[in-house]
Amino acid sequence: MKAAVVWWDLAGSGRSIESLRDFLRDEAVDRFAGIEGLRLKFWISDPQTERWGAVLLWESAEAAAAPLPARAAELIGRPPVQRTLFDVEATVEGLYSVPGLSGLGLALERQLGG
Repeated sequence: MKAAVVWWDLAGSGRSIESLRDFLRDEAVDRFAGIEGLRLKFWISDPQTERWGAVLLWESAEAAAAPLPARAAELIGRPPVQRTLFDVEATVEGLYSVPGLSGLGLALERQLGG
């Protein structure tokens, strides 16, 4: 398994975290749901530093190497400032009460615990 962390610096890009939430709702979440070999993707943001990114968990190095949609880079106007691929040493799922992760997050207006 492989994990990737991708970050964009939004400062000066003309894009905000709020505008990228629209992008998630309107197209990105559905687009990535059909990517072969992608086990999990979650988008992350830090409003204080104007950073936007994602963490992706892949079944294999081959899946992680496949080309991905470049729509975020188009919208932001530049490639990510960081894209790092890691080996996954171990995984575990803890105890939880929410049955699935799909549809959660600020952009989708469904949060854990309410």
